[in-house]
Amino acid sequence: MPAKSGAGATRSAGASRNWTTLAGLRALSSAAWERGQLLREALEPTEAYPRRRALKRPSATELRDDYATAREWAAELFASAGTYILETVDVGRTTIGSNQLPAAAVFARVEDEAAFVGRTRELARFRSLADALAALDPALRTWAFKRPLQLLALGDAALTAALVALWLRENPGPGIYVRQLSLPGVHTKFLETHRRVIDEMVAGLEATSLEDDPPDAGVTADGDETLLVSPVARTPAARFAERHGFLHPPELVRFRLLDPAIPLLGDARDVMVTAEAFRSLRLPVESVIATENLVNYLSLPDRPRSLALFGAGYGFSSLRDAGWLEDCEVLYWGDLDTHGFRILDQLRAVHPHVSSVLMDEATLLAHREAWGVETSPSRALLTRLTVEEAEVYEALGNNRYGNGVRLEQELVRWDWALERIAAGPIGLRPAGTDAVDFRSTPRIESDISTSEILSDLRGDR
Repeated sequence: MPAKSGAGATRSAGASRNWTTLAGLRALSSAAWERGQLLREALEPTEAYPRRRALKRPSATELRDDYATAREWAAELFASAGTYILETVDVGRTTIGSNQLPAAAVFARVEDEAAFVGRTRELARFRSLADALAALDPALRTWAFKRPLQLLALGDAALTAALVALWLRENPGPGIYVRQLSLPGVHTKFLETHRRVIDEMVAGLEATSLEDDPPDAGVTADGDETLLVSPVARTPAARFAERHGFLHPPELVRFRLLDPAIPLLGDARDVMVTAEAFRSLRLPVESVIATENLVNYLSLPDRPRSLALFGAGYGFSSLRDAGWLEDCEVLYWGDLDTHGFRILDQLRAVHPHVSSVLMDEATLLAHREAWGVETSPSRALLTRLTVEEAEVYEALGNNRYGNGVRLEQELVRWDWALERIAAGPIGLRPAGTDAVDFRSTPRIESDISTSEILSDLRGDR
């Protein structure tokens, strides 16, 4: 079949018949580019080229029944040949007559296939960057092969990240703040953006794997890690600093004394201290209410010998070594969704006596009008929930109440919340006793002086 109508060929010819059109062939090559196959081949050539890409073509019957469409289909492929050559087969000899139809497109070199998809400049740029990395250290070529598209996207930033990785190899455990790192083009924002790349390059230089300790590991939507394991490295930036021996600003803990009778810092009731200072506190409190929502934290009313603790999201890592909490009733009020129960489960990993409040089915069902949607629910296996909590967690995860139902804690009616916080967790009060109504309970004077508390905050003890 001669290629007479290249210029006027209809681009969609053959598409409806599932024949491989020029656009379809280009899509195959583009997909190989997007997977990094062409770039890897350019960096470390194999025997993949010449690469033959088979084409779906008209059968003898289709050629006979729709000769015009088949002719346009073939003409388009023949007209675009140049970066590839076409293998042909003889079709229709015994029916319509002998016709040479395209059977496969063959790219002689990876450069030809890159040109076919308009990636010649990007290929040259990639080779230049990979060579520059290898010039810094041959081991970095391995990273380029593993992350070819990322190298191309980062450009010169990849070379700067490599300088940081080389510096870290030569200066293990530097004991300085990231801000003090004096390398051209390197600043705090750069490191925040390129932590993962630097981690991978360091691993490559050390010929080790990060698979057992992935970069920025921590609590993810469905991972098994817990932020409570390392309270000094709760954030990705802190974990990066810890991995490489940088100093990092200490974690801060915010708490409110709900008992005005307990002296603290003059009239200050809402205080933020370092996690280390918080762990060393000796406060005359018997009850701690931990909440993730700032407005709830600020709105909690006075309560004898009580303290409110604020931690956004999974931000309760400061509780890990606060041993004095073992002698307190600890209530956790989180969102009524799967991640709220996951945080509760993790809190119990270090303080098994933590009790939930306002995270029960009755609260959920009483606030249907306030339900929202949890777009990425946790699927983790939680082993530290009570039977009642586990039933709600599983029901939420299985969409028993509806698709992705969640109740944010700030949407719980305030009168409902006060009544249940006053009652405390089920099982904590001795049988036959009434719930404590902290809205009307007399103040209890403290026998610990302000100077003693100040000493604890400073860490003198």
